[in-house]
Amino acid sequence: MANELRNRDFNVFDPMNDFFGDFGKNFFNSVAGNQMKTDVIENEDNYVVSSELPGFKKDEIHLDYNNDTLSIHATHDLSKEDTNKEGKVLRKERTSSNIARAFYLPDIDIDNVSADYDGGILKITLPKQEVKNEEAHKIDIN
Repeated sequence: MANELRNRDFNVFDPMNDFFGDFGKNFFNSVAGNQMKTDVIENEDNYVVSSELPGFKKDEIHLDYNNDTLSIHATHDLSKEDTNKEGKVLRKERTSSNIARAFYLPDIDIDNVSADYDGGILKITLPKQEVKNEEAHKIDIN
């Protein structure tokens, strides 16, 4: 019963409908839909991060690991120009995409991180390093 209620489309109760109408709903859904879709899986000995980055080239994707945080940043500019037989521009279009995500993944063995990009899917494997638990240090009170 709870699943049936959760899966229904209750437009009556949607605050976006009241204030923005269909424009607000479509605008905010499209903004949220432009984020890079990412799966983060924690295994016993590593994390595997898979991100969808269709249309990007490998050299347009930048990865960084700093302060226990994996950052993925991708950017590209596309320019399309159509000319006629005389070389006159009939249409010129430009688009650019700039997306970024960051994930807190502590205790990574940074020297053994690997990343592959194939078919629009970026797959990063981040091996965990053993956390060195320092033994408790007894402090004497004078």
